[in-house]
Formats: sequence, C-alpha cells, structure tokens
Amino acid sequence: MNSISKLLYSIIVLAGCMILPSSCTKDFLKEDLVTSRSTQDFETPEGLDGLVTGMYQSLRFHFNYEWAYSTTNYGVDEFCVGGDRTMQMWNSYDANLNSQTGDITSVWNNMYGNINSANIVIENVPLYYGDGANKNTRMGEGYFMRAFDYFKLVKQFGGVPLKLTQSTSLQFEFPRNTAQEVYDQIISDFTTAYGLLPAAPAETGRITKWAAAHFLAKVYLYRASELYSDWNGATKQSDLENAIKYADDVINNSPHRLADNFSDLWNYTAVNGPNETLPEIILSAQFSDNTTTQGRYGNQVHLYYPSVYQNMAGMQRDIPGDREFQRLRSTNYALDVYDRVNDSRFWKSFKTRYLCNRPASAPAWTAQYAPTPALVGQPKFAGGQESILYIVNNAGDSRYTADNINYRAPHMFVRYFSGQSESLKGIHGNFGYISTTDPTVVSRFVALSKFMDGSRADVANQFGRRDGILARLAETYLIAAEAYGRLGQYDRALPYINKVRDRASYKEGEDRSAYVDGGVAYKNNAAANTAAFVSYSDKNTYYESNNMTATTESSLPNLHINSANDIFNSTREFYDKVGASSDADKFLHFILNERSRELMGELMRWEDLARSKTLVARATAFNDEAQPLENKHNLRPIPQSFLDAIKKDGKALTPDEKQAIQNPNW
Repeated sequence: MNSISKLLYSIIVLAGCMILPSSCTKDFLKEDLVTSRSTQDFETPEGLDGLVTGMYQSLRFHFNYEWAYSTTNYGVDEFCVGGDRTMQMWNSYDANLNSQTGDITSVWNNMYGNINSANIVIENVPLYYGDGANKNTRMGEGYFMRAFDYFKLVKQFGGVPLKLTQSTSLQFEFPRNTAQEVYDQIISDFTTAYGLLPAAPAETGRITKWAAAHFLAKVYLYRASELYSDWNGATKQSDLENAIKYADDVINNSPHRLADNFSDLWNYTAVNGPNETLPEIILSAQFSDNTTTQGRYGNQVHLYYPSVYQNMAGMQRDIPGDREFQRLRSTNYALDVYDRVNDSRFWKSFKTRYLCNRPASAPAWTAQYAPTPALVGQPKFAGGQESILYIVNNAGDSRYTADNINYRAPHMFVRYFSGQSESLKGIHGNFGYISTTDPTVVSRFVALSKFMDGSRADVANQFGRRDGILARLAETYLIAAEAYGRLGQYDRALPYINKVRDRASYKEGEDRSAYVDGGVAYKNNAAANTAAFVSYSDKNTYYESNNMTATTESSLPNLHINSANDIFNSTREFYDKVGASSDADKFLHFILNERSRELMGELMRWEDLARSKTLVARATAFNDEAQPLENKHNLRPIPQSFLDAIKKDGKALTPDEKQAIQNPNW
C-alpha cells in the first residue's frame, strides 16, 4: 500500500483498533478493544477520547521492531553489527540502504498515520467535545502528538510535507516543506500543547505540560545545531536561550526528579512496577501484560542488544538471559567512554557475568588444566555458579593469556590479553577467548542490558512488557548544559553536568560489584525451564576487570567537574581522534560523550550525531564498518513509495521531479 493511501487508510484502521477508556484506571491503555467504529465516532466526545488513546498506542511504535534501533543506533560510535547482520546496511551505509529500504517507509508511514489522527483531534475537539473538563487536555494531546511525530520526521528526513488538516478524501499533491518550516510548526505545536496540557496526569502515562516543555527544549537545541547552519543563524542564540528556559522549567518547577540511583531506572521487577513510575521519567510508551492491547509487536528492544550465551557449554537460553538477537555489538568507544573505575553507569548498563543454567552440559576439567588430579573429568561449574565472565580490562594488562584462562572454571572472555595493544574501533584484540579469525567472535561482546525483559510469557516470546522511556530528566539537564556550552557559557553548564555525574558516581559504601537488570527479577518465572536450579546473583566483574580489591575504594575520586578547564584538558574524551581542537569543539564532543555515558543505547544516537554534523568523524573513528558520507548520510532518503505516489498538477512526477524532491545524493 502506498504512503498516500496509508494516510487515509490510517483513519479507518485506527477506528477499528480504538480502545475506549471507561474509567480512570492506573493504565488507561488496558481496556477492551472496540472494533465496530467509523470516522463518525470522531464527532463525539467518547469517540475523540478513544482516538486520543489510539495515539498513545502509536508511541509504542518507537520500541516495536527493527526500525527502533536501525534508524537510531546503527552506523554510530556506540554500536556496530553483532553476529546477526540482518540490518547491517544501516551500519555500513552501503547501497542496500536506499529509498526503498523497508524501515524507512515504516517510519514515514507510521508518523504520518498518527499525524492524521492528531489533525482529527485538533479539528474536531473544538466542534464536538463541548465544554467537558478534558477538552483542553485532549487538544493539548493532539498538538503534542503532531509535534512529536513531525520532530521524528525532520530529524530523520529533514524538510517533509506539512499536512495540518485531516484527510477526508484521497489526496495526491504533497509539496515538500523546508526543514525551517517544519521546525517552526513543531515549535508552534509544542508551545500550544504546553499551554493546554495539565501539570499532573489524570492517569499514569498521560502527557503533561512538562513533557511538552522537555521536547520544546530539545527542539530548540536541535534547531540551533550544525545541520541547519545554512539558515539558523538568525534564531540560534534565542533558540539556545529557549532551550535553557524550558529545560529549567522542567528542572525547577515540575515534580520530576532524578532517581536516587542510576540502576533504579533499569531495575524492572514487575510489569507496571515501581521503576516505571519513577519521578525521573517524563514520558514513556506504555506496555503491559494485557495481550489484547499489546499491538502487533510488543516492546522488542530487549532482543537486539544481548550477545550469545546459549550455545556455550553449561548454558541454554532462558528468560533472565533474554533472547540474543545480537544485532548491536558494543564498540570499544562504548566501553572506553566511561571511567570504569568511578562511573557506576557502565556497570549498571552492561552485563559481564552469567551463571550456569544447564549443569548437565557443563564442560569438564582436562588433565592439562585441572586444579587437582581429582577434578579431571569433573564439571568445571555447577548450576547457579559462574559460567561466563567478561573481563573489561585495559590494554597493557599482563594478567591473562590465551592459555592461562583455561585454568579458570568459567568461559573467559578477556578484552585484552597480555601484549595486545589498544584498539579504538572494531573487534580485533578484544575478548580473545575465540580466535579473531573466527567469525563467531562478533557474537561475543559485553552486552547492553538496560532493556532486558524477564516478564515475557516464555523463553521464545519476543513481546516485552516493560515501558519504553521516551524522555527522562537526566537528558533535560544535558540539554540545558549543551545549550549553555553552545553559548560559550561553559561555567554555567557545569552545575547541570555535575547533577547528572554526581548521581553516576559511586556512593560511599556502595557495593561496586552489584548489578541489576530486568532478567534477575524474574528468576522464579514458572515458564523458565531452568528456574528450579538456577540461583541468579546480581553481580558484575567490576573488581577483577579493574584489578582492584574493595580496600582501595575509599581513595577513589568521584566524577564531579570543578571547572571548564577540566573538560578542555581532559585526556579521556578522544579529542585527538575526532579532530577537536577549539574549546567550542571540545565542549561539543564532551557533551556527546556525556550523552553516551548517560543515554547509551536509548534510541537517539544517530540523530544526535547527524544534527551536530559529527556523524562522519565519530562513526569512522570508532566503528569498523561505518562509512557515512558528509554530503549524504546526515539525512535519510525520502521513501520511494511516497515519491512514486504523489502528483504535481494532477500528473505523476517525472524522474527529474522526484530527484528534485529527494534528499541530496540519494
């Protein structure tokens, strides 16, 4: 179905999938499906309420399927391709990434489908809603959703057609607007939403004015970025000031506060559990265990980051370990951007230790490596004991060799063996349990574990049930900090940076080996066929990786930055690798590094690098395969299905007219 037909068709589909809330429940999306609806229902308060609820369902799209990570976390500095190369074109930027690539069309069509729903709400609420108590809120939700979806489109495609009225008949003429015009509309819509939305949600998951303020701050920051330098000069300073204004509004006036511990955000203990209502979360896509409303896919982001564990001796796939689609392999940059001694965010974001869940297949000691003759032929480990360790050490560590790790019981994946030199990008010299000439090495990596989901119904199930975070307060702080830095007011940026970094620092007495993920909480899930004997403990390899003992902790520094000179003179920020020499350039790359440390893997990295025009420098410095072009890959191609469907003056576009609308060099 072409994208124009999809635009009109979305009205009918949405009516058929409408969810009508009958009461103020904790989760307003957990309701019965109503399928006998038509567009006439959008001319009643009840029908408009249902249509708005349907728009909330659209937020789930950003966590549903391959497009969630391919359009946001491939082809960047943080992640490259793991053992599954299904979507590798998004990482390499090869010829398979083009205007006919499926996920490009999926993003385009789904955003415009929800924009049409928002247009109906914006037009129909004043006409048919009456003077009900929720009238302003419904209008605010409509304006917010339209702005939110156009923001996604402009970040991916640049200028796109602005469609600001509902479709009541099949249309074919959609002239493309400029990025400047789209940003103007986004800011207008978010500003209107900010004025209409309540300060407190009527139900968990509803949008508030603080979500509008957060995204206003983000939009102003993006519009002031390098990608738009050919036209944003007149508004750049005021945009940065507005980014600070709205960020400060959220920080100082809203009920949102940083979680006490970074791990609280990822400690997913139950569906709709306490970590999903933390005050830090400003907006999230609501998922639940209600199978009738989970949509076509559920939350599938948990699938894409885990590395393979189930084919190693003594192991099998289970619910706590998750399904290993192994799409996204963490790069060396992703590991080295952290101070892994003092920054707790690394150890609370990545999984470095696994326990045996299939003892019957555990490997046996050989005569060559057994600690004692009595252990020859005996299992190296029992159920619930360490079976896999990832040692995240630095080059120059002489403790490990390809031979001596065989004296250890667990499968050992050591980042650097004795004598191996530092590698800034790629896999060579890293985690050398398997020869680097063996292609399976790309399946062995330290996996991001923020999104692990042990609440799935069974081992094979892909449908995650945890909410997907779309905005949280830590990013609000970093938006304000970046805006101040771009204004050259570096000292004023520091309090915002330090608020985030102070939370990230280990606290006195904190167990640095503690580890939390969404799998641990479900160790007793009855559907897990290993639950009877697996005794999971939430630990990491902090001490061994850092070659430390607990007695050295009291002398370790925190992450607080005392002056801007600490940023400019840092030797940890890779300035030489990305060509940053001026204070302004160094600050920009520092804040991008800080966004990595705080927001690693949270589905926004490509958009950050593209809008700051650092994509080429950073991707080529830290990603083995990524070969983006400066004059091409900061934007995605306009979908071919759209270009083939639209008309001009009633006639299909000629090839030259299509090319004129297409983004440069696509």
